[in-house]
Amino acid sequence: MDAGLAALLGAAVGSLATLGAAIVNGRAQARTQRDQWRRQQRRDAYAGYLGALHDRDIAMDAVLDTLRSDDPDLPDLDERTDRFIGLAREVHRAAEIVILEGPASLAEAAGRVTHASSDLSQLVRRMAERARERDTTGKAEDVALAAARERALYQAVKDFRHAARDTIDGAD
Repeated sequence: MDAGLAALLGAAVGSLATLGAAIVNGRAQARTQRDQWRRQQRRDAYAGYLGALHDRDIAMDAVLDTLRSDDPDLPDLDERTDRFIGLAREVHRAAEIVILEGPASLAEAAGRVTHASSDLSQLVRRMAERARERDTTGKAEDVALAAARERALYQAVKDFRHAARDTIDGAD
């Protein structure tokens, strides 16, 4: 074989190998960038949800503090309740994004948070109705039950946080 032809074939083979490696590397880099983008989208969704939960829980604590009083200030209770309701709507909006971003395990964890929150909210609603009626029947039991439901909600949020971390780290 002629030396010039051998050099030409060698250059062609080298070019093809370089092109093949560039394609493989380009695809791997695109996949890595897409995975990083996906993780960032999920991280933002989960952080937004946890932030909304935090704000809502602070508002819930303010409502409960008012209700624990021996003589609750009803206008203050109404104001705090309105704030809580507005923040609860923000939590629902943030939960929708969590559900869209997935995975299903995070939607389930968010569902458990919603359930625990609903249990506590129903009790607080009953406590507020009794406070407005100046009915102290069962107040001690309601306050104790509220504390138990707050703990259950805290645990559900904690479980969501761990599941979110695992998802972001790539375990799910």
